[in-house]
Amino acid sequence: MLDGRVVAVLGPTNTGKTTYAIERMLGHRTGVIGLPLRLLAREVYDRIVAVRGPAVVALVTGEERIVPDRVQYWVCTVEAMPAGSGCDFLAVDEIQLCADPERGHVFTDRLLFARGMLETLFLGAETMRSAIAAQVPQAQFLKRERMSTLSYTGEKKASRMPPRSAIVGFSVDSVYAIAELLRRQKGGAAVVMGALSPRTRNAQVEMYQNGDVDYLVATDAIGMGLNLDITHVAFSATAKFDGRRMRPLMPNELAQIAGRAGRHTNNGTFGVTGEARPLHEEVVTQIVEGRFAPVKKLLWRNARLEFASPDILIRSLEEQTQDEWLTRVRESDDLAALKSLSADAEVRARASDRQSVELLWDCCRIPDFRGIRSTEHATLLGQIFNH
Repeated sequence: MLDGRVVAVLGPTNTGKTTYAIERMLGHRTGVIGLPLRLLAREVYDRIVAVRGPAVVALVTGEERIVPDRVQYWVCTVEAMPAGSGCDFLAVDEIQLCADPERGHVFTDRLLFARGMLETLFLGAETMRSAIAAQVPQAQFLKRERMSTLSYTGEKKASRMPPRSAIVGFSVDSVYAIAELLRRQKGGAAVVMGALSPRTRNAQVEMYQNGDVDYLVATDAIGMGLNLDITHVAFSATAKFDGRRMRPLMPNELAQIAGRAGRHTNNGTFGVTGEARPLHEEVVTQIVEGRFAPVKKLLWRNARLEFASPDILIRSLEEQTQDEWLTRVRESDDLAALKSLSADAEVRARASDRQSVELLWDCCRIPDFRGIRSTEHATLLGQIFNH
């Protein structure tokens, strides 16, 4: 597998990286592409189905699973990429998420171990060049330039937003409040966020793309590669809750979202609205010119797991690394669930051999789709395992 071609395709938003990966994949007999968002996976799935038909294309995310009998091409979220598929082609999009505190260890695992038999592509930001060169010495680099210009327009009221604008909020409450304001003043707005069901979310995107409404209100999820017809992006806030605390968005994060404006060769603009304060001149320059600090650390978790017992599995998950590029991920939800269930007498009695411990770990990796307290979610996982 190491003889396969490995290429890092790096550049800012709107450089056609994802389209390039799709074209490369369709040039092979079989392929897998891992994407950062369920909504983006659905978009790419639809594009490939339009070319090759639904009989040979699979879609696997945390919400949807479409797997025909004769699968040639797998379109997945990065977490759902099939292990050891042996496909000719493999691609991972937004590889800079190796540095993400929550999901970084999954992307790092794909960077280190996921390969196509003939060709592998890692798509992402130029900030990953040094890290990829260090961790994947055989990688070649292909730099792509943005196809349109991006400019800053400062502060505007929501009522003065130009048509084909996207307003970005960082909470469900703010998204719905902005959408209601636009409906009263502008006549309509589509809402896109992860909390919506797949059917509702897809319908909202289609409503905006078809021109039924001229305004889109969304969470920062739209920053991860969605190809929408957006002319202007406005931030209603420049800080968000990251699961642990409120923190300001980094310039590269702002750029990722702002870059949704001006797709293909159409120029785009970005600015702020509502309670968001105008961006500092230095931040604006970084966004417009695409100059950001390189990634120095990749989040990591040991992938060589031992399943002799729950305690040994926990110990292998908490193993440290001596690699200067890698830093161990903070305790993730699946590990916290494993520790909680390992303290349950019935679960410990059942998790008595390798097969049952592997099953326990599979159960612990079921995401908390309901967004409930960790103890309640662990209780559900325990019930699933015991069944």
